[in-house]
Amino acid sequence: MYKNYIFDFYGTLADIRTDEESPFLWNKISEIYSAMGACYSPEELKERFRFLEREESRRIGGEDAEPDLTKVFALLYQEKGAACDRGQAKMTAVTFRALSRKFIRAYDGVKELLEELRQRDKKVYLLSNAQTDFTRPEIEMLGLTPYFDGIFISSEQGCKKPSAVFFERLLSCFALDPGECIMIGNDESADIVGAQKAGMDSLYIHTEISPKEYGKVQATYRVMDGDFRKIRDLVLGKTG
Repeated sequence: MYKNYIFDFYGTLADIRTDEESPFLWNKISEIYSAMGACYSPEELKERFRFLEREESRRIGGEDAEPDLTKVFALLYQEKGAACDRGQAKMTAVTFRALSRKFIRAYDGVKELLEELRQRDKKVYLLSNAQTDFTRPEIEMLGLTPYFDGIFISSEQGCKKPSAVFFERLLSCFALDPGECIMIGNDESADIVGAQKAGMDSLYIHTEISPKEYGKVQATYRVMDGDFRKIRDLVLGKTG
């Protein structure tokens, strides 16, 4: 079968729900900023955050770019003349995520499959459209970090799936042959189209947080009921 298994994170390995529109969230974040010398009302803070997020995305490349939101959190302090180093900006990002996150859990069967892949000397990678200061702590929270031979997060690279550049950077960094790789993800437009551009096979798993539109792209394999445990037989074979 394959030598290299590349996974998406949210909606593929992990089920998550967040609410970044919650008044509670913006009230608490504005309290944090005000306590650190950057006074915002909750409404002003939310508006400036969204504006700076868009501006940062445009600055680094537009639609295919992935801004690092920790830089946005830092800019919000600086706009009010408050000092902010990388550590403070990161802690603000982590706090924002914790307050906006309703829950996160690994899907049933995830750890078992990752463990089996490691036991079979397969290489396991993560390729996620995500924010490093949101996602790396959540990977750690779920106990999944040790399973990966490499973790590529879009905000660290400045680009995102389905950009061929994002896939190519992973392939180049670890000297991977795309013909020996499979991409496993829950988003056809990002994961499956991106895998096709990179010349690799793919598996689409449809979960509750998959984009609503699906069925337009042909993946090598499909799991349409969200049962992660079915992936093993498809990508390893019933006897391995």
